[in-house]
Amino acid sequence: MQKRLGRQTVALEKPAVILSHAAVGGKQESEGPLADYFDHLCRDSFFGEKTWEKAESAMQKTALSKALEKANLSPEGLDYIFAGDLLNQCIGTSFGLRDFGIPFYGLYGACSTMGESLALGSLMISGGFAQRVGAMTSSHFCTAERQYRMPVPYGNQRTPTAQWTATASGCVILGAEGDGPKVTAVTCGKIVDKGICDVNNMGAAMAPAEVRLGQYIPNP
Repeated sequence: MQKRLGRQTVALEKPAVILSHAAVGGKQESEGPLADYFDHLCRDSFFGEKTWEKAESAMQKTALSKALEKANLSPEGLDYIFAGDLLNQCIGTSFGLRDFGIPFYGLYGACSTMGESLALGSLMISGGFAQRVGAMTSSHFCTAERQYRMPVPYGNQRTPTAQWTATASGCVILGAEGDGPKVTAVTCGKIVDKGICDVNNMGAAMAPAEVRLGQYIPNP
């Protein structure tokens, strides 16, 4: 039996093991302080494709391929994959992963999609429903601007301070056995609306979630 810890957290009787991981980034990421942590960086925002949406699919293909390679697995070695992006109907993910032939759960958690995919994949493994699962997500600055704000070709003026959506994709391979780090518990968040109405200030809207999360993380 899994052990419930309060209203939102489940301690996993059989923790999921991180077998491998991979990250792909774009031009801005290649110039940032985390550049050395990426497995692949591309200074072309189109990633060799004709549209930004196809570029996002290409990022997901690369991230999954590299994670599988690092785990010495083929696509057939995964029982399921949990993945998503920021686009309508998870279109970037759907076209990015269709050729792999892996049973697929599409997720739409915006900034939480990576955590959501890890949580659901870990629950699937801990419950004995899978031996190996992929968890991944992606975002692309230009597709996100077109989806939510102002399409980049419009050349609109940005506010003095603004968030910049990452152009990146990350993938983690989870397994029922292995020597890697373990996912020992899963916490499901709740919807909390603090009434932030400024569409240019996502930081304020997301800050309450960070404060709440900090209550569960002990100081080192």
